[in-house]
Amino acid sequence: MCTYLKNMEGYKLKDLKLKEFDSIQEMFDRAFKRQKVKDDKETTELKQLMKIILDEEEVEIDVIPLAVKSPSIIGWKIRKEGRKSYYQIIRADGKSQTYMIFSHMLKSFDREDLENLYELVKAKYESTRPVEDLDLILWGDLKTMFEPHIEDKVWKNQQDYKVLNWKLYDSCGVHSLRMQHVQIYMLVEKKYPLTPSTLTMMLEKKLMIDYESEMAYQLLKFIMK
Repeated sequence: MCTYLKNMEGYKLKDLKLKEFDSIQEMFDRAFKRQKVKDDKETTELKQLMKIILDEEEVEIDVIPLAVKSPSIIGWKIRKEGRKSYYQIIRADGKSQTYMIFSHMLKSFDREDLENLYELVKAKYESTRPVEDLDLILWGDLKTMFEPHIEDKVWKNQQDYKVLNWKLYDSCGVHSLRMQHVQIYMLVEKKYPLTPSTLTMMLEKKLMIDYESEMAYQLLKFIMK
């Protein structure tokens, strides 16, 4: 309501006190319509920067369906089957989920899951280097996401890569940027040292979403600031 009052032809509160209710209501309606037109135009413009996609990525394996809120993540390990390796995420109730790559986790994680995993991996590898290639990738993705530093190679080499796609994982509030030779995962509310050129390419490629959501609109507004 405050937004509409601000748009009511510059009237101050003391001026409104001198007017009849019907007159104030008419002014409010005009302000409301103007704001709605403005909001509808902005929504239409933002929709043009999104594209809903059918998920064709390989789904996670050995997933145990969990209730409304899954128990906390208490650990992870690398599980090997023949020549393939997977992340096995272990929860407090003893159940586990297995994923081939990090992006598969993001489809079923909420923000608490993501933060729990980050704290666990950070506690183990903040002062030592991962041995397994998958753990090295996992720690690199999480560190870039939660602890971005402008001097990191991933940010310094942006100018050398083209944006291939840009996707939102709504359940955990993460968006991923796939560029040539690199994939970057970012929290939707956090600023990262993305160059103007990279930001332009992201918007040109459009944000890939599974469905329209308030988070998608807010992310686009945040990126366009």
